[in-house]
Amino acid sequence: MQELLARLKALDPNASLALRIIACFDELVRGGVNIHGLLGAAASLSGCVAGYAGHESARTLRVSPGGEVLKDGGVEKRVGALEADGMTVWLERDGPARVNDRMILERLALALAIRSGHTAEDPLRRLGDLLDANVDVEQRRAAAAKLGLAPRQKYRVATLPLFATWNQHRELLEDVVHTRFGPLHVCVLRADVKQIDASPCGIGVATGVDDLHRSFATALVSLRLCAIPEVPVVVADDYGGLVDLLAQCTIDRPLLDVEELESVMQHPWAAQTLDALLRSASIRDASRIAGVHHSTMQARLETIRGLLSFDPMDGIGRTRVGLAFLAWRVRHSTALDLPPPTGR
Repeated sequence: MQELLARLKALDPNASLALRIIACFDELVRGGVNIHGLLGAAASLSGCVAGYAGHESARTLRVSPGGEVLKDGGVEKRVGALEADGMTVWLERDGPARVNDRMILERLALALAIRSGHTAEDPLRRLGDLLDANVDVEQRRAAAAKLGLAPRQKYRVATLPLFATWNQHRELLEDVVHTRFGPLHVCVLRADVKQIDASPCGIGVATGVDDLHRSFATALVSLRLCAIPEVPVVVADDYGGLVDLLAQCTIDRPLLDVEELESVMQHPWAAQTLDALLRSASIRDASRIAGVHHSTMQARLETIRGLLSFDPMDGIGRTRVGLAFLAWRVRHSTALDLPPPTGR
């Protein structure tokens, strides 16, 4: 499916929309994602509330695109409700249905039917609690125990968009977890694992179960540092303590130097040039890395110096511009901006 999806993207991006929905739900089913997670995925893909009602259990669940569970209601907004396998699923959209709404509902119903077939009780996997720093530590430890995580072992959290491309999907502890960026596909890995055969993907630092929320935060930053296809996977270890600093920043309140760097980044060569400068020990090395003449690199550096209030190549200024550049990449990340399959 993923190979076919890649081929269709190259031929006709619009023709791949339905297959992207199928591929997304395939991965969620493969990961044993619970009902809440499946509804959250449908809501995120459609951009509106997704609902489920069991015919025999009379259980109703409504989830917003942000992953919040909503109270009963919204019946008048149901679009194309689908009844299948002893359940009803629907979308609550203002206005007419969109072209892929039916496909989302069909794949949601199929995923829920498969999920119900695995277990009638649908146990909550609690990955969300395990990764939430606001949840009591004893509750997080209990969640870890239920998930089979050893209290004295270290683990890493990996984060991926719902539409990540998987080349091979092995057995993982995974679920859909709702974040401030919307629902994300989240996996827990052993500490010695630093690679997932999927992209884009951010892999956090290794921690004990009490601090997996920290690994999760660094995995989110790592994911937003991905640049497809140039950097499909980022491991937090490669940036050390810088990732911790970036995890404490927000888009609205970035590091102070980021605002100043914005003027530099208006130049089309800025990102390539700064990356080369930060990876090199000299301007000549930077020229080689960037693939430009030494005089061109020197002229670019002078332009950067003229736009900043500090020298980016002198002492602490080099550290400042390096951290600001990473923060700028996080602020302007497109790793989570894959277009949702909701075209009319």
